[in-house]
Amino acid sequence: MKKWMHVLLSATLLLGVTACGGGGNEDSSAASNGSQQEQQTKEPLKVTLPTWTGYGPLFIAKEKGFFEKHGVDVELSIIEGLAERKQALAGGKLDGMATALDVQTTLASSGVPMEVVWILDDSYGGDGILVKNDINSAADLKGKQVAFEFGSTSHLLLLSALKQAGLTDKDVEMVQMSAGDAGAAFTAGKVDAAVTWEPWLSKGANANGKVLLTTKDLPGIIVDTVGFRKEIVDQRPDEIKAFVAAMADAMNYWKENEQDAVSIMAKGLNIDEKEFTGTASGLKFFNLDENKKSFGTADNKGPIYQSTQNDIDFYLEQKIIDSAPSAEEIINPTFVQGL
Repeated sequence: MKKWMHVLLSATLLLGVTACGGGGNEDSSAASNGSQQEQQTKEPLKVTLPTWTGYGPLFIAKEKGFFEKHGVDVELSIIEGLAERKQALAGGKLDGMATALDVQTTLASSGVPMEVVWILDDSYGGDGILVKNDINSAADLKGKQVAFEFGSTSHLLLLSALKQAGLTDKDVEMVQMSAGDAGAAFTAGKVDAAVTWEPWLSKGANANGKVLLTTKDLPGIIVDTVGFRKEIVDQRPDEIKAFVAAMADAMNYWKENEQDAVSIMAKGLNIDEKEFTGTASGLKFFNLDENKKSFGTADNKGPIYQSTQNDIDFYLEQKIIDSAPSAEEIINPTFVQGL
């Protein structure tokens, strides 16, 4: 049964200037109170994500007060379905999304301009394809039922695997499901294969199945990022700058306080700590220095631009998108470079 989890985490940010004690005049007191009211009623940055280990650092920034420290209120929500997240973004109900880089490109091409401002991780074994035991290669998927989310990172991974075998997704029986539901369906024996992530890869492998391949076999395909709608970046640059600074602090905190950080992230994602640590081993997380290297500079662009272009080219080739935004339209290095 499909399960949608909507977990809303919000906090009130207090940025008001404290009124001076005796001796202050009424005009300055009124101005101070007006400033407080304006700041307290400012809309938070609304950021959504699915349940995935790679997005855990967002909860460190929230729980440890790093967003508040840098002067931004951030509201996190978990929405499992990609279609639902895209719809909310397109409708202006959300400001940003933690998602794979290729999803940011499909959003941009569908009329929802996004700008990536932070890189969370690169999948290295955390995503993969579950299959029944009689399937031994991607070529064996021909004619089989494969569950995955259309137009998502899972779709990209499947297409990449099939392409190496001389096939396309038209050669398999496609079953539309979110990554988590695909893993659950495979574990229940309802489909022949599923493109999903941990912990479903391990669960499926223990349920009379096996992992055909993972992002260890196809590295560099899945990069998790945080992006915001372009209009939000244009209208609220100071808050985006604060958001990025808070993420840098979150990664430093994780390095220095591993157990507490893991506990915070697991709780935020509503998974147990063992599950979190087990899946985190399949990811390479990016701190500020690694973000700077990946974004590069204006004169020397980093590898994130090529990864973005690869996603654009691939989706165009597969006719999943009709128009091609440029990598430069999607990647915004300004905020990382400014730290």
